[in-house]
Amino acid sequence: MHNEQNDFESVDIEEFYDKDELNDEFSTNLVVLTDKERVLVNLMFDKLKSISPETLEVFANRMADLERLTRNIAHFPSLFQQQKYSAELRTEKTLVESLLAQRGSDRILHLPTKAILGKGFLVAKFQAFISMMKIAVECRFSKDETAEFQKASINLMFTLMAEDVYLSLLDNTSIPVDLRQQVAYSLIVLWEHRSDQNVADMAPVLESVWMARRKLAPVFGTMVGTSELLLLSIEMDDQWCKFISSKLSDPEVSMAMEEFLFGLSYEDIQRLKQILRDKGISAIGRDEVSKFLNKEPEYDQQNNKDPRQFYLLYSVRRDNAKARLRMNLPGPHSTLEDHYMRFILEKNKEKQYNDVYAKQTGSVSVW
Repeated sequence: MHNEQNDFESVDIEEFYDKDELNDEFSTNLVVLTDKERVLVNLMFDKLKSISPETLEVFANRMADLERLTRNIAHFPSLFQQQKYSAELRTEKTLVESLLAQRGSDRILHLPTKAILGKGFLVAKFQAFISMMKIAVECRFSKDETAEFQKASINLMFTLMAEDVYLSLLDNTSIPVDLRQQVAYSLIVLWEHRSDQNVADMAPVLESVWMARRKLAPVFGTMVGTSELLLLSIEMDDQWCKFISSKLSDPEVSMAMEEFLFGLSYEDIQRLKQILRDKGISAIGRDEVSKFLNKEPEYDQQNNKDPRQFYLLYSVRRDNAKARLRMNLPGPHSTLEDHYMRFILEKNKEKQYNDVYAKQTGSVSVW
């Protein structure tokens, strides 16, 4: 690895890695940088070389730290690798069985070390890309370049969030066991690669809904959000529209959707509805909500583009849902993200079944 940080002669990220190790990703399946992320890192090196050599040195050190962390994780065996400890045989199958058997906080001490360390790697990588996003803004990169750094940061945030969603789905015993097994396998793949195809399906849609909900400035009248949903769904992809049409009639999903759209807890939504009824007010603006509830909003209305803001509100909704479930209280017991990921997994399973059936019968599978 190139250790001289002060000459800035190369902007290629390969300077930080041995080429043989790049080929096998440090003898593990961990995805250090995707092709798109590598392009962005090289762009940042190239820009900072002329704009701010001091910042470049700090950034180079950050990437070197990320590389060292990856090397340490590489020492731990693949989660798909069969291992024998004394009389105990550990396989991918036994890991799935363990994930299905454990619950909530009890699971943390049973997780593979690679899974724990891998999350630390992903957080470090996310923070590195958040820093790049800030640098792009401060150093006046082009609008398109800045948007690409933001997009990369958002994708990493959703990958972090996917682990929480998978774990929540594993805890939901109302989900059929075969689907929970699929969730467990998806989680293992995420731990192994720190990359997830389901995130690619989920992230763009939820990001679009999140951004659109702020632009719409919905009126808090009936608090049902029907008009907002119709507007949001117009430009969404087919999968989101199918989710809306098939699942929104479920009260659990509609309550989770309200929390997501309005940025309020179920309890605050009920309070606000009652206040509006008592005062005979038909509608209020989003900015008036905190005044009526006599509390500060849990979201930063001026910082809507920061991916950490999305994750913060998701975490609040997730923890509230778990508390309601544990105490058997009214309101959503799962987040919108949980419901949407479950929908994606169900549709993927349905498509796989149809594809197998099509091969057996010679017919064409259409979804």
